[in-house]
Amino acid sequence: MACRAGCCCSSIASLNEDNARFLMLALLIIIYLLCGAAVFSALEHPKEKLAKERWAQRIEQFTHKHNLSPDELKNFLRNYEEANLAGIRVDATRPRWDFAGAFYFVGTVVSTIGFGMTTPVTIAGKIFLIFYGLIGCAATILFFNLFLERVITVIAFVLKSCHECRERRKAGPPQNCQRPSTVSRERRTDSLAGWKPSVYCVMLILGVAAIVVSCCASAMYSAAEGWDYLDALYFCFVAFSTIGFGDMVSNQREMYKAQAAYRVGNFLFILTGVCCIYSLFNVISIVIKQVLNWLLRRLETPCRCPGRGNRHPRRNVVVPGHMRTRRDNSIETDGVNDSEADGRRMSGEMISMKDFLAANKVNLAIMQKQLSEMANGYPRPLGSSSRHNEFSGGVGALGIMNNRLAETSVD
Repeated sequence: MACRAGCCCSSIASLNEDNARFLMLALLIIIYLLCGAAVFSALEHPKEKLAKERWAQRIEQFTHKHNLSPDELKNFLRNYEEANLAGIRVDATRPRWDFAGAFYFVGTVVSTIGFGMTTPVTIAGKIFLIFYGLIGCAATILFFNLFLERVITVIAFVLKSCHECRERRKAGPPQNCQRPSTVSRERRTDSLAGWKPSVYCVMLILGVAAIVVSCCASAMYSAAEGWDYLDALYFCFVAFSTIGFGDMVSNQREMYKAQAAYRVGNFLFILTGVCCIYSLFNVISIVIKQVLNWLLRRLETPCRCPGRGNRHPRRNVVVPGHMRTRRDNSIETDGVNDSEADGRRMSGEMISMKDFLAANKVNLAIMQKQLSEMANGYPRPLGSSSRHNEFSGGVGALGIMNNRLAETSVD
């Protein structure tokens, strides 16, 4: 049966690789949100109903005991809610807008934690926050990316050193106390030249580091704030992941034992924890992308339509090391082939819409890659290999990990 207007194979196979991955990720996130909503609703909704019933009983008992109307009591509670937004609490707390409190506030703004226990109430403060947060959040994200770059570099250096030590032990000591020849040293150097650490090892190291920092910080918060240790662990994850609910906030009491040391420790733990969790999230995203590529590969069906050759090699793919294959096609070679084909087209022949869109797509991809290389500060040499991997030309955290982990390289 002939194909009508193109290939009649699976629509998934006809999708662009990036678009297919994006749609699948969006679908999985929606399913993940639905499952999370079901779990939290089952866990928390009964407690919420019980709390509402208890509050209604207390309101009724209080109004009868003090001979107050429900409307008067509600008006009083609304006034308290307004005072609560301004930072007024029943228990004594430290000032919210002195210099120390304002410094804590701007720290939660630029780190995108946003606990919410302190918010500007003046029009001027709200307008200033918009511009202040715009620059501060961008600078902080850049700091996190630079931190991630240095963490990945250090971990890769340590793991490569350990790998070199294992290779030396496998080779054994030189016989007859002879020094290894130049050929053997060059062979060992060549074997280690392309070695890169596995993303799973890096994820394990960052996970252990995040757990250690969280456990140490929880011990400090549990002792200083009087929280349960599990509550302190919960606060650490919410704060370090920049979720920042605001139900538990550190360093809010007016006085602490060793207050200066506690404030310094609180600042250092939050800074270190946010950096570790940010790095861990970005490495986990690589693993998630591998799972998406595996799912796409399972859903993909080969094209068996007459007159159709093999599909172009899928681009922008990151797969586990044992499943990786070499690719020879790239944006540069595709662009050259397209230009050669256009050169063979006769001058009077009109270009088709399909060719026009394909040429624009290639030009856009080349422009994006060039802008990325200029932003990263290392433009690609003209004579270098044309092969690229999943993160070549990437911007941000994924661009930082470009070719530094085994699963992000096609070598």
